[in-house]
Amino acid sequence: MYRRLIILTVIIAVALCGLTLLGYHAVEKWAQGLEGARLGEFAEVAEQIRQDVKRKLDVFMQTEQNRPYTDYQYYYVPENVAPGQQQMPLLRSPLAGRLENDFAYGNFQIEPDGRIVTPYYRTDQPQIAQKDELSRKANVHLYNIRLNLLPALSSASGAFNLPSREYIASTETTAELGSFAKSNVNGLKETKKQQAKSKRTRAKEYPIQSLQKDSQKGQILTQERSLVASNVALGVESASQSATWTSDGRPGGAKPPTQATQMEEIADLYDRQPLPVEENQTETVQIRIDPFVPVVVPGGQAQQSIFGGQVFLLRHVQIEDRHFMQGFQLNEKKLIEEVEESAERFMREGMKIELAQTEDEESAYTAILDFGFGDLVLNLKEIDPAWISNKISWLRNWYFTIIAIVLLAVTLGLAGLWRNAQAQIKLAQKKDDFISAVSHELRTPLTSIRMYSEMLEKNWVKSEDKLAEYYRNMHQESERLSRLIENVLDFSRIQRGRKKYTFSLGDINECITDVVEMMTPYAAQSGFSIKMEPGQLEQTAFDGDAVTQIVVNLLDNAIKYARDAEDKTITVRTKSDRQFILIEVEDHGPGVPHRQRKKVFEQFYRSGVEDTRETTGTGLGLALVKKFAQAHNGFVEIITAKPTGAIFRVALAAQM
Repeated sequence: MYRRLIILTVIIAVALCGLTLLGYHAVEKWAQGLEGARLGEFAEVAEQIRQDVKRKLDVFMQTEQNRPYTDYQYYYVPENVAPGQQQMPLLRSPLAGRLENDFAYGNFQIEPDGRIVTPYYRTDQPQIAQKDELSRKANVHLYNIRLNLLPALSSASGAFNLPSREYIASTETTAELGSFAKSNVNGLKETKKQQAKSKRTRAKEYPIQSLQKDSQKGQILTQERSLVASNVALGVESASQSATWTSDGRPGGAKPPTQATQMEEIADLYDRQPLPVEENQTETVQIRIDPFVPVVVPGGQAQQSIFGGQVFLLRHVQIEDRHFMQGFQLNEKKLIEEVEESAERFMREGMKIELAQTEDEESAYTAILDFGFGDLVLNLKEIDPAWISNKISWLRNWYFTIIAIVLLAVTLGLAGLWRNAQAQIKLAQKKDDFISAVSHELRTPLTSIRMYSEMLEKNWVKSEDKLAEYYRNMHQESERLSRLIENVLDFSRIQRGRKKYTFSLGDINECITDVVEMMTPYAAQSGFSIKMEPGQLEQTAFDGDAVTQIVVNLLDNAIKYARDAEDKTITVRTKSDRQFILIEVEDHGPGVPHRQRKKVFEQFYRSGVEDTRETTGTGLGLALVKKFAQAHNGFVEIITAKPTGAIFRVALAAQM
């Protein structure tokens, strides 16, 4: 049996170790999954921001690409002029009155000779334009274009001669529009990427090609020659006086026209007649508008730019052999506002975002919006950076707590199993000893009875005294058998729960006295004398058979274990202790060791080894004494007698 328990314990221990390691591995995988899921949430938010920003830019660029070339002029003649109409209507540009137009800032047109046309005021009247805030900002913007953009464009050929359409629209336009633009854009991007590459841990590029040429489609339009000629003339006319500006881009030179002169010029433009169609010219003109191309140049507020320079978007317009550029400066402030608005809309619980030019090492995830000509870094952070680690720690603590509880439960279970197995083995041994003892206890009196009965049957005994002695011995052995059988039957009834007690009022002293008288001859055979010391007891309810069994078993136990005592007097006394009636049996034998005082009341327990034991008995007597005492709501205990011996005390609850 122990071998099976050892095998079972080893199997359970191995299984627990395996489950512990598997559980810990599962917790670690769950922790990694939690971090991965959170990282996935950041990546999903970044992708949603990219798509939303791209959608806004796509709509904006589609609108700008489809914008008529005439919107870049101060005045224009609309397309819905009736054929042959003598007087053409003259309209203001829809871009007039404002510099900011969504992501565009300060739309402008660059003529082939380098002059600038704007839709928000006439560049040939710079002094008048200085009168309001809009004009002041516009002058600053035009000054910036002359100072920074035009040199970058003209550097391709040494002087400002606008390249051909094929040259501008080529795949290397961005790099070839100017040597400075090329070195600035490429050098800046390479530096950023090298810095980011050395620092990035959780970063990913999100390309947004909305501002790139390849994401747009050019236009080829056909218009009436007279209409085109009028609009071209209006553009040239509005920029005709711009050459009077000084070489550094500031207005100067000719005296500015008065307001009256300006009104006359406008009226003259308004009354302009359609230009005649020359010989061999068709009545329609084909207009080619190429996609916008981004150009990054220094100057202005470049030191505060998220792209490290000013971003201009330019498109080439060709009307027959006439080439000019149109474009605007990218409104970075508006772009940042839209990115922040998208981020706020898609941000999830516990997240925050910071826009920067470089990656923050403390960010949980970095999304790099790559516009092709520059990057915008979105540092996505946790509001509470420790919440994942706290949650993982909480889970680990719970896991180890559960494992500890399971290990404790299994350990206690195995300990209980081992203890129960040992108890079962001991019980089995006690039962074997009990069977051996019962067999011996039954065989001895039966042998005596059979011997006496055989002698009497054959009339071998002639003496009357011997006859009386034999009859007396036969009677005592029969009583001994009866007690043994009664003990076994009572124990069996108690174990099965079938023992019934009959409580009735009576005198316990009288019951105990009868038992003492019955046991006196049996005690005398072993040389013992029984002394009765009854106390003052009131009548109480008790079970007579149970009390009889208690006294008989206690006297029988004293006779067996005190057989070698010098004083062979056994004292039976009764006392009253308020709540209990005490029955004490005192002998002067060797006594009971302290470590055995509880064991002697266990079933089948007998001190010593069964094969070498000299005392008789089955190990049920004292166990029955305890059971009967408990049936009377009492208890049993052993007290050391003086000078030697033991006092077996039985307490029965007084029931009136």
